[in-house]
Amino acid sequence: MPVSQIHRGMKGYGLTVFEGTRPERFDVEVIDVLKNFRPRQDLILVKTKHPRLEVAKVVAGMSGSPIYLDNKMIGAYAYGWSFGSEPVAGVTPIDNMIDDLQRPLPDKIFGWPLKPVAAPAADAPKQALNDASRFRGERYDLQQHAAALAQRHAPAGTVTATPVATPLLVGGMSNGAIALARDLLSPLGIEPLQAGGGGAQDPAAPKRYEDGGAVGVQLIRGDMSAMGLGTVTRVEGDKLVAFGHPMMEAGVTALPTCIGKVLWFLASDQRSFKIGMGVRDVGALIQDRQASITVSHSAQAPIVPLKVAIKGMPGLPSSNWSFQIAHEKFMTPSFTAVAIGSAMQAVANERQDVSWTAVSKLKIKGYGEIRLEDYGVAIGGTPEAGEFARSNLVRAVGAVLNNPWQPAFIEGVEVEIELHYARDIVRLRGVELLEPEIDAGKPARIRVTLVPYSGPEQTRILTVNLPAHLAGQTVSLDIAPGYAEEREVAAPDSLKDMIGNFVNPIYPPRSLVVSYDSGAGLAFRGRVAKNLPPGAVDAIRPTTSSIGPDSVESSVRVVTSVDKFVVGRDRVSVNIRPALR
Repeated sequence: MPVSQIHRGMKGYGLTVFEGTRPERFDVEVIDVLKNFRPRQDLILVKTKHPRLEVAKVVAGMSGSPIYLDNKMIGAYAYGWSFGSEPVAGVTPIDNMIDDLQRPLPDKIFGWPLKPVAAPAADAPKQALNDASRFRGERYDLQQHAAALAQRHAPAGTVTATPVATPLLVGGMSNGAIALARDLLSPLGIEPLQAGGGGAQDPAAPKRYEDGGAVGVQLIRGDMSAMGLGTVTRVEGDKLVAFGHPMMEAGVTALPTCIGKVLWFLASDQRSFKIGMGVRDVGALIQDRQASITVSHSAQAPIVPLKVAIKGMPGLPSSNWSFQIAHEKFMTPSFTAVAIGSAMQAVANERQDVSWTAVSKLKIKGYGEIRLEDYGVAIGGTPEAGEFARSNLVRAVGAVLNNPWQPAFIEGVEVEIELHYARDIVRLRGVELLEPEIDAGKPARIRVTLVPYSGPEQTRILTVNLPAHLAGQTVSLDIAPGYAEEREVAAPDSLKDMIGNFVNPIYPPRSLVVSYDSGAGLAFRGRVAKNLPPGAVDAIRPTTSSIGPDSVESSVRVVTSVDKFVVGRDRVSVNIRPALR
């Protein structure tokens, strides 16, 4: 039924799952129609009547529930207002959702074949790059990625009716990991709720979606679960539309979906929601638009297997965890950090100092496997899940998936974490030059004082060879931990270059690095030339082409191993006597 035929006072019904997997009816009455509620999209206001809805009012997880007048579908239960004291909801018109359903699909979504039942339409694009959620910064950072998506999703300063938010039902997740997931996802309108379970494949569950049935979008499954739960609006052949609003408004995408089971409606004065879990994996979410999400029964979405092994716990030889994460530019790095953080907090739930090292293997299709190292020290308690959002592993996963050159697929991640229940850190208290002035070509010697958590102070002598051409200069020597110093690499020109840059991105974590400026350098085609003589940069750079080496700051670094992680950094300056003539 088109919106033009809908008027105040009309009565009908809706379908949603109150318990189990089968849809049930609830009564509706039309209040009126809000014209142009969203761009070229009206909103039908309705009152709902059902014993459970009289208590729960507007319920997250009901979004997508089909609404009927005169046995004709008018749209999907989709919008509500916070702290409402009566069961009033906004309905997205079905015509807008059918437009999404009929959009032509490409052969591939960011390089991934959808494998639909029917061949793509003749006017469908061959490839969808799915750049709506891509990080566009030069250096991947998960928190910056989340902030950029949040800004596009909900511009600051707007006050509007909000979608009946998709509840992200999480299970098997630590409190710290839930807090990290909330920080990353809540600005996108996805609120993690500890109201879901990992679920299991139920042989008695329906094999296909149906109008009014529960549908879940699985962002992670296995030893942890996170599922966006909503309701199917309309099934047509292989495809269906649901939610009545976007999940992330990501456009063409590919995320695993499942048939959901509802356990209970939990009433709340702030926001009521359905408690549920997935019971049968079916299809994939293939479009995420303003008016709805589109799911295909036959499509297959890529996933990233993640295995985590944790060793070193007193009384427990090892702890193994297994996850499957949706393959998506933002969700994959996000849930990689959340999953590892949750596993660590579950295992290392101690009120004592914990030092840890993580060795990760990241397998990228067509590019083999790279090895990455991370470390951390948690003083007086469990490591924070947020530490892994800043890890080299998460940075590499995000950078590969968000690269600007070509589709990239992560075939698997394996992480081995070693725990040590001690405060394996020392504080850099101060540094001192043994000779404030030296002859040209002679080494500078630096005494560093290191203060452990307990025990006496320690001193080390660092020796730095300084070349003779620095005669007559004052040279600044920076002393820093190895994990805080990134190796000099050329800006990548391809995915291959980027992957290469992630091999040994930092100096050894248990080390001190002394560095000084060595003058001009050049970077070109993945290589860096350092310590160039004066005039070399101008001589090498081409004058008839804009394609050439880029200037980079060049530093010399001297690495000295230490037995603990060092906290702090310092600087001294040494005078080099002029050379004798």
